[in-house]
Amino acid sequence: MRKIFTTLGLLASMIAAAQSDWKPASQRLLTEWVADLNPQKPLNEYPRPQMKRDNWTNLNGLWDFAIVPASAPDGIPTQMDGKILVPFAIESSLSGVGELVGQDNVLWYKTWIEVPAKRKGKWLLHFGAVDWRAEVYVNGQKLGSHEGGYDPFSFDISGALVKGTRQEIAVKVWDPSDDGPQPRGKQVKRPHSIWYTPVTGIWQTVWLENVPTSYIASLDITPNLDKEELKVKVNVQDLQPGDEVLVSAWYEQKIIGSGNKSGDEFTILVPDAKAWSPENPFLYDLKVQLFRKGKPVDEVGSYFAMRKISMIKDANGVQRMALNNKILFQFGPLDQGWWPDGLYTAPTDKALAYDIEQTKAMGFNMIRKHVKVEPARWYYHADKLGMLVWQDMPSGDMGGNIWMTRPATVTAQPLDKKRSEASTAIYKKEWENIIHSLQNFPCIVVWVPFNEAWGQFDTKAIADWTAELDPTRLVNAASGGNYFNGAGHILDLHNYPDPVMPDAEIFGSTQVLVLGEYGGLGLPLEGHTWQEKDNWGYQSFKNAEELTKRYGQMIDEISTLIPLGLSAAIYTQTTDVEVEINGLMTYDRKVVKMGVEKIKEMNSKLFD
Repeated sequence: MRKIFTTLGLLASMIAAAQSDWKPASQRLLTEWVADLNPQKPLNEYPRPQMKRDNWTNLNGLWDFAIVPASAPDGIPTQMDGKILVPFAIESSLSGVGELVGQDNVLWYKTWIEVPAKRKGKWLLHFGAVDWRAEVYVNGQKLGSHEGGYDPFSFDISGALVKGTRQEIAVKVWDPSDDGPQPRGKQVKRPHSIWYTPVTGIWQTVWLENVPTSYIASLDITPNLDKEELKVKVNVQDLQPGDEVLVSAWYEQKIIGSGNKSGDEFTILVPDAKAWSPENPFLYDLKVQLFRKGKPVDEVGSYFAMRKISMIKDANGVQRMALNNKILFQFGPLDQGWWPDGLYTAPTDKALAYDIEQTKAMGFNMIRKHVKVEPARWYYHADKLGMLVWQDMPSGDMGGNIWMTRPATVTAQPLDKKRSEASTAIYKKEWENIIHSLQNFPCIVVWVPFNEAWGQFDTKAIADWTAELDPTRLVNAASGGNYFNGAGHILDLHNYPDPVMPDAEIFGSTQVLVLGEYGGLGLPLEGHTWQEKDNWGYQSFKNAEELTKRYGQMIDEISTLIPLGLSAAIYTQTTDVEVEINGLMTYDRKVVKMGVEKIKEMNSKLFD
């Protein structure tokens, strides 16, 4: 083990935590939301807003932890190293620990929970995300394991509960970071330039849910704006003969329709449907109920939006992206989703929403969530605020990348990496789980399986498979990577710093043409950087005036590309991240470098 933070300090004046065993591991570049963090109940909001029940318990808080050699004899350690604040990764300041783990060690967690001595139904233990391999134990009994750092999972712990109220939960985590082939985004054990600090262990909310023996396990929600109808597939665990399921849609606490059942799928008519868009992020409420002999057994609350993402040819025969059957230019920042104090995890729910709120205020209508998946509440905020989202698959198995830069002709043969059978299986399992866990969020309009040839393999097959998993959204097969003509719906070019676009004459009119990354204009601001010197940007400036002038020039350049066929552009990036200083905001979110209103004024030229 080695400390990755060197500056220790108490934040008693900021944080009402003097009575606890917790304090940040470092004062290095903390965000203002740390003052609002309650170490007894951090991130205490309901973690799954699209399938909500009243009967749940947040298990976030101070747990015991231990780091032991991976070669050590198996078994829950009897001696723990100290306290860790869940759900912050152990490398983060907000974990209270700030230590690296690495592939040669495993990280153990242990805590105790209280459940009623007299219990009914089932008890489900939920994990929002644990990076990477997690083994879960309850009262010493191993319930199972899960591999995947970005998708939620749960275990029915009912059979492992013992008499009395006090129950022990232990979790063993192994994460090889960039020494393994698993999806890991931008994590590396030696951070530099565009690569950041590792994230190991629990980094999203842990929670306990008491459900009936028969319960609603999942929902698949699919709107059809053209037909003004909603399809809802309801998965009920242990459905009994004679049980009835009712699905109903609501607006302003008034029912607008209920489902006609066909098997486990319901169809609800939504007359005069109000379309969801960035200008009008209209959400309907959804209620799903399970009845037995006329009596309610289970109920969950959800929501949905009527919206459609598609491709339409314009008057010149150029493919464009359309929202709700109308061509819409999509413009937004590359959003890494990292925090100086919490790494993968925002300090509070207000902080989680802040980046989206600021992005909206700056005049953007889209965010590309870059090689990271956020907690469900992030997408909930995007749904409510009206922000389109392009969702990347976190990259992995990046060693020996095969990169072929822009082909001169469509006959140029792009290259795919040959990944092992195990690596391929890991990728496909997690990507499928990510899509399934996020597919009900209206804000997501594009899936991005690969970025810049990082581990890119079987491109055409993966793009087709992604479209099969979710045929209601567009697929950007290889953002800035090796271009396979006809793979996916979108052809995506990256170029730094200047904006350009794919050549429509070379690639034809079958795909939407987009600029998936550009910009990267850097401005380090004293007191707001991860380190004092040697910070990095694609093109750096000395002051906000110079930065603003260059940004405005790029907006003008993009405006000339739109009539030529450009359908979207993505500016790098939302915030500074560690040594990268090319954010619209500083890493601590305390300064918007060019000012919100000035950015909005410049961006508005793209939507006139």
